[in-house]
Amino acid sequence: MNLKNNRVTVGELMDYAPAKAVIQKRFPMVMRHPMMGAARTMTLEQILAVAQAYVPQKKLEETLSELRKV
Repeated sequence: MNLKNNRVTVGELMDYAPAKAVIQKRFPMVMRHPMMGAARTMTLEQILAVAQAYVPQKKLEETLSELRKV
């Protein structure tokens, strides 16, 4: 998937079944988060900036790599 230099939106990721499956597999708790609907307009870049405080860098890099392959 073209991540548009990490400017793809969360909504675009969620609307593309293979990308949604990657996120659901790696971060199942995110799919149930009450703010998920509001996050649809955020870019991947914005999400990564927040996630870096909570998720190991290696896991983020592996997820990005897998998203690029779908």
